[in-house]
This record gives sequence, structure tokens and C-alpha cells, in this order.
Amino acid sequence: MKKKKIMKTVTPYLWLLPSILLMLIFILFPIFEVFRTSLSEVSRAGIIKGFTGLDNFAKVIKGPTFGLVLKNTVVWTIVVVGLSTLIGFALAMVLNNEFRGRKIARAIVVFPWATSLIIQAGVWKFIIDSDYGTLNTLFMKLGLISKPMNWTPTPGAYFAWECWVGIFVTIPFVTFCVLSGLQSIDAAYYESATVDGAGFWDKLLHITLPLVRSSLTVSTVLNIIYVFNSFPIIWTITKGDPANRTDTLVTYLYKQAFYKGRTGEAAAISVIGFLILCICASVYMVLSLRKEEQDA
Repeated sequence: MKKKKIMKTVTPYLWLLPSILLMLIFILFPIFEVFRTSLSEVSRAGIIKGFTGLDNFAKVIKGPTFGLVLKNTVVWTIVVVGLSTLIGFALAMVLNNEFRGRKIARAIVVFPWATSLIIQAGVWKFIIDSDYGTLNTLFMKLGLISKPMNWTPTPGAYFAWECWVGIFVTIPFVTFCVLSGLQSIDAAYYESATVDGAGFWDKLLHITLPLVRSSLTVSTVLNIIYVFNSFPIIWTITKGDPANRTDTLVTYLYKQAFYKGRTGEAAAISVIGFLILCICASVYMVLSLRKEEQDA
């Protein structure tokens, strides 16, 4: 009986052991190494020479481009996550209704999400090209313009197009997260609200939003992480040029590590991004859970 009791206690941990080992090897150990590298002097060959404290962080923060890169990252994340959430929510509301061709519409919506980000960015880079882009070709054939236009005359215009591509490829994820929440809502709630004289906005604010808040919380937190760390779109379209005007933290640290050989400073940038994400995700989760408790 004693052996059976011990086995019953130990068995769950034995099943969890492979997952724990994988997390230690592929998640916790790399995070530890990044923190260690950020606090060390590292040669161009990647050899850690010794502890330097916060010197790498000081060099990064005092650098002439860090403020611009951080601002770009914040704008990129807020714009892409915010607009993709609004558009994705509206699209999910539409796709939740019964209409002919709904399955085809859902397949079309999921297509940008199922395609590689590098391919998506490459396609959009071709579309907006001023010399042979399809956007100019289309508008010229429709008679809207008489000659090719430069759709990216400034770094700000380039960055705006990158934000649009980010929104375009993120909408499907939000849509299907919200759609899963909408489909779990009992239709009886809406029927009762209709009988009581509730309109569309009343149903949206008092039934739909409270019941899909958990789905929105998950999609928003994951979106913040994915978008903040997004590399392929910006790197494929501009590589952060000109003069770091379209760089985000991820592309900037890539340049520091692999173009300039500043591994210690790149690790410091990575740690800064990690801490920002932890704070933002934690604050959003706490606020969302507190709101759910108040509603309950």
C-alpha cells in the first residue's frame, strides 16, 4: 500500500519531467544566457571576457538611435495590435452570422495568417514598388492616376506601409480567437435581450463584450508578444533603413549582434525588450482579470 501511494504521488511528476526538461533547456537556459551576456564584456568572436555590470545597458540607452528605435517599437506595437483587434473583432461579428458562402469567407480570411510573413512582406513590397508595382499598374488601368506614383516618399510612409502589412497578417488571428468566443455564447441571451427591447449596441456592450473578454485577453496578450518581437516584415521591406528610421528593437538588436559584432549590447537590448513585454503583459492581464471580477 505504501509503494502504491508513493507511485501515485510520483507518477504525475514523471509524466511532467520531459516537458520540464525541455523548458529548462530551450527556454530558461537561453534566457539565463542572454541576461549573463548582457552583463558581460563580449568579444567580436562571441567570447565572454568578464562581468561589466550595467555598462552594456548604459551604452545602448545613451546611443543616438535607441530613443528613435524604442519609439518606433511602441508605435508599431500599439498601431498593429490596436487596429488588428478592432478590425478582427468586427470581422468575427460578421463571420459569426449565417450567410451563403460563410465557409469560403472564413477560408479567405485565414489565408494571410497561414502564409509565411516573409512571403507576405515580399508580396507587399512588390505591390507598392514605384517602378513596377502592381498598385500603380492597377490604378493606371482604372484611370485613377496618369503616371506611376512613389508610395514611399519618406521613411514615415515606409513605416506606415509596414504597419499596414502587420495589421493585414494579424487580423485573421484576432478574428478566429474572437469567433471561438462568439460561438460559445448561448443564443438565448440575445433572444431574451431582444424581448426586453435591447438594440444592437446594448447587446454588444452588455452581452457580447463581457462574454468574449477572455478570448480578447488571450489574443491581445499573444498579439503584443508576437508583434513586439516581429522581425520578418520590417526586415524584408526596409531592413530598418534609412538610418534606423524604420527600425524596431528586434531589427536593431539584430544589426548590433550580426552586423556590428556588439553581442553584449544586443543582449542588453534583448533584455530591455523582454522586461517591457513582461510588464505590459502583466499589467494587461491584471487589469482584465480585475475587470472580470468586478463584472462577476
